[in-house]
Amino acid sequence: MVSAVAAHFFFCVIVVNLIPTTPIVEERLLQAADGDVRLTQGKSRKRVFPKPHTQKPNPLSEAYGYCNTPSHNEQAWEGHIPADYKLLSVQVMIRHGDRYPLYTIPKTKRPAINCTLSISRNPSHPLLGAFISHMGLGGRGHWESTLASLPRLPNHSPCEMGDLTQTGVVQQLRNGKILRQAYAPHSFVPSDWSPQQVWVETTGKSRTLQSGLAFLYGFLPEFDWKKLTVHHQWSTLFCGSACDCPARNRFLEEEQRRQYRLRVADEELERTYADMASTLGIPTRNLRVANPIDSLLCHLCHGLPFPCMFTKDGSTNRCLSTAQFAVIRRQQLDDEKDRKRVGLYRKYAILAIYPYLNRTANKMERVAKVAAGNRKPRAGGEEVFTVSSAHDVTMAPLLSALGLEEARFPPFAARLVFELWKSPSVKQGQQEQRAGKGERSKAKDGGFFIRLLYNGEDVTYHTVFCSPLDRRPSQPFCPLKKFLSFVKRDIFNVVNATSYQEACYSHTG
Repeated sequence: MVSAVAAHFFFCVIVVNLIPTTPIVEERLLQAADGDVRLTQGKSRKRVFPKPHTQKPNPLSEAYGYCNTPSHNEQAWEGHIPADYKLLSVQVMIRHGDRYPLYTIPKTKRPAINCTLSISRNPSHPLLGAFISHMGLGGRGHWESTLASLPRLPNHSPCEMGDLTQTGVVQQLRNGKILRQAYAPHSFVPSDWSPQQVWVETTGKSRTLQSGLAFLYGFLPEFDWKKLTVHHQWSTLFCGSACDCPARNRFLEEEQRRQYRLRVADEELERTYADMASTLGIPTRNLRVANPIDSLLCHLCHGLPFPCMFTKDGSTNRCLSTAQFAVIRRQQLDDEKDRKRVGLYRKYAILAIYPYLNRTANKMERVAKVAAGNRKPRAGGEEVFTVSSAHDVTMAPLLSALGLEEARFPPFAARLVFELWKSPSVKQGQQEQRAGKGERSKAKDGGFFIRLLYNGEDVTYHTVFCSPLDRRPSQPFCPLKKFLSFVKRDIFNVVNATSYQEACYSHTG
């Protein structure tokens, strides 16, 4: 994570003007109600990396961060770069927004949440009404596979399992608007963009499709449906035609066994499950299968009382408690620490997300070659803006593979942004000889640089391919060639291989 002090120092040592000169701050949508985040003017939202401290994190405050409730100002560093650099492309992966639980807790009532949209119900957004209207024109768009049969808006009251909520739609409208404001000075997406220049892809779940459309509308309000194709990713790993990887599956099985061993060894967790099951009058094993954390998080995020067991006449009998929830959440945080220590998950993550990273690197390389004059642009232009609407099981391995092991687990509506920049051209001959050390360094690196931002914070120099030791005032950005070398070769070092094919089929453990 880049702390507030580090970020301040970073932007002070670069004696250049930035575009824009201050970070984009989203308007306040609602007053904070839970007390977890209290921001004054000029302060950013919760950080993507925890602050270093000796005390263990509070499981409840960690859970509120996971909710990502749209109730506070957000400071976003996307688009902040010296004024003489040119933005060439942006690729974004988002996790879908807030959703209804995927599991129910036996003998309890389901959370009473309305999964239709209304501009008069909180949380709302200035774009919500226009977004609802625009989705009604979606028949003009182009849809791959079965995506056309999915609803473009949440439409159930009450919600059904896994439905995107109004909160989830607002989160993505806000995400898109934040990036629109951040990138407005750069105009890297032409006003008359072609169908090839804007790429939207999603899994076949309504919550990811709707999240992607809400994000796109926030970024490109009133976009032209006739120019848009929504592409279908069959796998949650966005691996396209390269999904077959036996070694990846073996690493995942080993990782799941590690999780199980850690969980059953936690005596406090076992007592808590037994207490909860006793409260509800069900066998402990039935409670585990029901995955209570999923439903409890929904209650927490929406400010609803925790579930209770009801008698036959409908009266409340016994209820689950925040103390029980805190124990389950604490064990999840312990599991995240143990996962990083053991390292099995990272090996899985590298093989799981490599196809997506390889596509991302290839897109950037094509755009850079066109900008450098080394190849002609394709008819209709190069792909300059990509939105990949995904799941936590997509983004978590992506963060791990990039070396962002300390990043918080992807909350609802998390976003990871890849920016491609071109430095000012260095003239040849005598003027090049006169160029300063920083300019010669830019020329040596090809003049193309990458930045990664996770939930609005610059995490480039937390990645495994860009060391903080490489960061200097004359060149504060990561050369694109470092990222390309990482994806094409170095990423496989962790699994003792030199290629994806070798790692998937020749790994002996």
